[in-house]
Amino acid sequence: MSVPLILDLDDSIGDIGLSDRLPLQHWQERLRFSCSRRDLQRFVEAIAPVLMATHGTVMMGSGDFHHLSLPLVELEARRRPLRVVVLDNHPDNMRFPFGVHCGSWVGRAAALPGVVDVHVLGISSADAGSGHAWENQLGVLRNGRVHYWCVDVDTTWARRRGIAGIHDFDSPSMLVAEFVKRMRRDPTQIHFSIDKDVFSPEVVRTNWDQGRFHLDDALTLISALKPHIVSSDITGEVSLYRYRSLFKRLLSRIDQQPEPAPGEIDAWQREQAEVNRQLIAALA
Repeated sequence: MSVPLILDLDDSIGDIGLSDRLPLQHWQERLRFSCSRRDLQRFVEAIAPVLMATHGTVMMGSGDFHHLSLPLVELEARRRPLRVVVLDNHPDNMRFPFGVHCGSWVGRAAALPGVVDVHVLGISSADAGSGHAWENQLGVLRNGRVHYWCVDVDTTWARRRGIAGIHDFDSPSMLVAEFVKRMRRDPTQIHFSIDKDVFSPEVVRTNWDQGRFHLDDALTLISALKPHIVSSDITGEVSLYRYRSLFKRLLSRIDQQPEPAPGEIDAWQREQAEVNRQLIAALA
């Protein structure tokens, strides 16, 4: 069995059992929250031997690094037609003209050769609602390359624009049941990406606004899709960081990221470690 690979960018990932850990803290300022395409390419080239070697689920730290899923998807999509299934409270398909952002990577993933489509499950953020419709990358929604699976979000704006790939449900359990039903007979191989901000704060705490999924919702999905999951990653740890870049400080402030008090970090990270162990065991 392949052991998880920890890309240790922010010292946020605690004990998850047997794993390989790659110390990468010197990349944190350049990569966290957003980065240029050039810096992302340099990062991938620097760790390519590790990424190309056999490994299990890739752990990437804070959800501020979720755009690092992009090169993982690209590597897998070179080998086979690939579907990307993302658990996230946010669409991660927003417009961002300055490179690659943790909230913009999905649109880029959908455009990769070999990627069949991308399904983002568990969105309850206002990012998918009418008030932020213009911020979404609409082209990949219109052509069916990206689908949103939302919980209690006003998505009437999508229907008015003829976008059929945005689905809204009253509860996570209803969403999970419908997605599993639709995927049951589809043999397409899957990259499964989890940002733990999809979970209710009762499950685990993150440094982003959070969704309504329970742990059992994620485990049910993994169990149903497991025969087709060929790669996976997990983000959504909690860590504190002060950007040297004024630009990144301003972006972070605009997104109104909630910050835990320093005294809360240890307790939150212990909760995170337990959830990680359960998710990794399900994906193994």
